[in-house]
Amino acid sequence: MSITTTATTPAPAGHEPHGPAPRTPAGAFSWSQIVQALPGTFRKLDPRLQWRNPVMFVVWVGAVLTTALAVAEPFLGGPAESGGTVVPWSFTGAIAIWLWLTVLFANLAEAVAEGRGKAQADTLRKTRTSTTAHRVADYDASVDPSAERAVMEDVSSADLRLGDTVVVAAGDLIPGDGDIVWGIASVDESAITGESAPVIRESGGDRSAVTGGTRVLSDRIVVRITSKPGETFVDRMIALVEGAARQKTPNEIALSILLAALTIVFVVVALTLNPIASYAAKPVSIAVLVALLVCLIPTTIGALLSAIGIAGMDRLVQRNVLAMSGRAVEAAGDVTTLLLDKTGTITYGNRRASAFVRLGGVQEQELIRAAALSSLADPTPEGTSIVELAVREGVDVGTTAPGEIVPFTAQTRMSGLDLPDGTQIRKGAGSAVIAWLEADGTRLASSLVAELEEHTEHISQSGGTPLVVARKSADGTGEVLGVVHLKDVVKEGLAERFAELRAMGIRTVMITGDNPLTAQAIAKEAGVDDFLAEATPEQKLAYIRTEQEGGNLVAMTGDGTNDAPALAQADVGVAMNSGTSAAKEAGNMVDLDSDPTKLIDIVRIGKQLLITRGALTTFSIANDVAKYFAIIPAMFMGVFPGLSVLNIMGLHSPASAVLSAVIFNAIVIVLLVPLALRGVRYRAANASATLSRNLLVYGVGGIIAPFIGIWLIDLVVRLIPGF
Repeated sequence: MSITTTATTPAPAGHEPHGPAPRTPAGAFSWSQIVQALPGTFRKLDPRLQWRNPVMFVVWVGAVLTTALAVAEPFLGGPAESGGTVVPWSFTGAIAIWLWLTVLFANLAEAVAEGRGKAQADTLRKTRTSTTAHRVADYDASVDPSAERAVMEDVSSADLRLGDTVVVAAGDLIPGDGDIVWGIASVDESAITGESAPVIRESGGDRSAVTGGTRVLSDRIVVRITSKPGETFVDRMIALVEGAARQKTPNEIALSILLAALTIVFVVVALTLNPIASYAAKPVSIAVLVALLVCLIPTTIGALLSAIGIAGMDRLVQRNVLAMSGRAVEAAGDVTTLLLDKTGTITYGNRRASAFVRLGGVQEQELIRAAALSSLADPTPEGTSIVELAVREGVDVGTTAPGEIVPFTAQTRMSGLDLPDGTQIRKGAGSAVIAWLEADGTRLASSLVAELEEHTEHISQSGGTPLVVARKSADGTGEVLGVVHLKDVVKEGLAERFAELRAMGIRTVMITGDNPLTAQAIAKEAGVDDFLAEATPEQKLAYIRTEQEGGNLVAMTGDGTNDAPALAQADVGVAMNSGTSAAKEAGNMVDLDSDPTKLIDIVRIGKQLLITRGALTTFSIANDVAKYFAIIPAMFMGVFPGLSVLNIMGLHSPASAVLSAVIFNAIVIVLLVPLALRGVRYRAANASATLSRNLLVYGVGGIIAPFIGIWLIDLVVRLIPGF
């Protein structure tokens, strides 16, 4: 489910529908996004904003300088000359125009990325409405847990404080983030998750947290507020999805420092070139020196660096995951150990019938029919799965139980069906079923008992649950028909996904409260690398610390208060939105869809962010090589004619060569904006293979592309008079 579209549940009578408008599409680039980003693009020309990006600030200064020169040149008189070569009057003006376009294209990339987040933030702001809260003056859970007799006062939701208790009835908006302390209700969370189907929230469990701005559809609940004004979950979401509020990550800061250092180096180089040329009595014009500097510094990655980071967080938002910091997104890309809860993540969470095992001379169809008949009125997932498996095996027993239903009880440990002809069918624990048979004098053959024990033990050792099926006729004669194999079914396709993670160098660990025997069987079937059985909160925390001490970065999911310590300790802690407030506060990501398997996608998005940044950095530095061959010969051929052999592109003139390089430098930023926003396609591979592919595609490609691009642009520029 993507956050890009939102369907709302109809509100009760007397209330306006509650939910946001459709959100910004997840596409990488569109004309509507460009139009919306244009105002921000021009606002970012403010030097107070530009200086935050040293690389582009140098380009901005160069654009200002060349603009001033272009305005002044007509009044200075005399033909423009650079390196002993006459250049046209329009040369400096053209350089100034393309330098401004370079700055604008860089601003556009960042503005488009930020605009996607701002559009989502604006949508979220519409959900942050002030509503009336029924606050309980003195709530005492031991005396009046339902607050039926409590004194209440109506206050604005903005006046609620941490620890206040409020009553929310059907049709009301929940006034603030909190935990349900009494009651159970159906809640419409479409304003937050975009999912139209209501969810159940109840007190005393891991699904007690509720979010301000969502609507109670049924029943009545008592909620204790767990957030301060202005610090609600929606407030944090707004701050997170707005790109402008994004803090740079350590890796991004390090890369920014490297780019700034390279820029300083090339500034020094450019400043020393003119004295060298002047020594030969053929000085190089300032416009050419500025063009050289702009083409040599890593402008491509400098222009796209911020957009790459913002787009990475945006891709998480598009999948309904909120990262509390950019550091968490990057950490996801570096994760080496993945902790996954068994129930609901690796398995479906409910035992399902997987096989019928007959005993002795009993016909298989006879066993299947008896098991299915006794399960027709069984509302449990196990009972439903028995009927479904019977249908798949070709046995149709209808839809209505043809007799009196015998429900399951803790005392009998069995359930079943009494047919009109006096036949009784029971299914349940082996010892209970045998005791039921022997109560009427039935004695099972020792060979049959041995066979039954063999099958039940085999199922138990494989991590399953044996469910014995027996039948007793009207005359009291009983027999065991066979065993139904119930198992916690592993989700389809997980083994392949775990194999992909293994190819990335990520080790998967299953966490479960099951006994080691059952855990081992399920871990083997799912294809995980390791498991932690009978796990307690202390054991989870200790396991994470051990992994981290070994140099591993750990990611895990959780939804309960008992998961909070481990979520806080993990490098990437993904809390389920359906979980407790403690879990959401402890994690550094929140999954609005509460889908534990999404952790695998989060890791892929993190890796895609890192690979995109690395790929475009490689391309940016590599394409500078071709620019050397365009500008250096053009600058100094008049001083050192021997350099003409380096003009391997056969560029028309020094002026056309310099201008073509500057134009290419600007255009390549625009061409790479969609890739920066969409991200480089990630393929599961080890670090060595990824590096080799990066160098081949973006390194070699970064060298070849400018040769072709500058040559083609030169073919057009040479048609301009004077060039």
